Amino acid sequence: MTKHIFIIGSKGIPARYGGFETFVEQLTARRMNKEIRYHVACLSDQSGEFEHNGARCFQVQVPKVGSARAVLYDLQSLKICIRYIEQHQLTDCVIYILACRIGPFFYPYKRRLERMGVTVLINPDGHEWKRGKWNTWIKRYWRLSERLMVKHADLLVCDSRGIETYIQSDYAKYRPRTTFIAYGADLTPSTTSSRDLDLLLWMETHGIKPGEYYLVIGRFVPENNYELIINEFMASDTTKDLVIITGVEQNSYFEELLQKCHFDLDARIKFVGTVYQEQLLKKIRELAYGYCHGHEVGGTNPSLLEALASTKLNLLYDVVFNREVGGDGAVYFSADPGSLAARIHELDQYDDIRMKILETKAKARISMEYTWERIVKMYEHLFQSFELFQKKPQRVRSFTGYFREKVKQSQ
Repeated sequence: MTKHIFIIGSKGIPARYGGFETFVEQLTARRMNKEIRYHVACLSDQSGEFEHNGARCFQVQVPKVGSARAVLYDLQSLKICIRYIEQHQLTDCVIYILACRIGPFFYPYKRRLERMGVTVLINPDGHEWKRGKWNTWIKRYWRLSERLMVKHADLLVCDSRGIETYIQSDYAKYRPRTTFIAYGADLTPSTTSSRDLDLLLWMETHGIKPGEYYLVIGRFVPENNYELIINEFMASDTTKDLVIITGVEQNSYFEELLQKCHFDLDARIKFVGTVYQEQLLKKIRELAYGYCHGHEVGGTNPSLLEALASTKLNLLYDVVFNREVGGDGAVYFSADPGSLAARIHELDQYDDIRMKILETKAKARISMEYTWERIVKMYEHLFQSFELFQKKPQRVRSFTGYFREKVKQSQ
């Protein structure tokens, strides 16, 4: 019997930037169980359907109303899923909601889905209510929304052990059921060669040389610690560049940071826009001297996994989520003045042997815990097996051990 998995909350596929989008892209592209049928919500300016990676992708139109747009998008996507399940009389369905944005509106839908026999899984993402871009009232909404979705979910799929611990601790009164399944990364080298014309043109355009730059990739938002990274890099004695791949068009935070840091006066600081070609981006990671990761909010961050899989040296902001992923395969810095500048000076002195040791440890972390094959296999076991436990409250609340054991047995 076909198992129907409805995924809402990502912007959709084909993926460009974004953790959820990358996850959905890989989950559908690497599908192993042919009895699973994916239905993916895609934020769009038009309506309609198309196939991608064998998944049915349905486009959802939502007005552009600021931060409320994401809430409206999830609600509209959920309504479309319910309508589709009823119209096609589907009986073996899971709705997987990425992020906790619709908590205040969720309970009536959850009751209806229970009557329909539909299982609801939720990925709580990271601490959305801590993000610096939100004002006090929006932060309060996100915290309330998270609490209500944790309360009513059949299962919470946490992408880091730190998030799972937080859910079990802060929401213990709801006895939430959780499991841990991380994101993945690909260890295969880039198919783009060092002599590729697109690569050479990109490097020439921005005045960048292989092995002579530290790299940062990610959304240009305060919680990714761009201010800290830029200030520390400017204070360092390195002769290498800091190459920042991000979109800053019409970004007020960029203008604010420019006034604070005056990074336009340091020729080493290079904002180079976005790179959407996957293999080209991977090659840029491979040719970097090191990668600098400042994310402090969230769980297992995809850009960190991709860096560990591709870049020789990795400098990570010292929070539990990053240490959980990087282990002994990275070097860590704090918010203390001079911490990152000192680490950069230290890494600049590494010889080939020390670089190779750190690179090998980083890739071993990915190989052991974070390959996409492993992650997809765990999800497919989850989608097929969770009903066995759904009505047995005497079972343990965390299913992490069970699913990890099932994956081991199948290898």
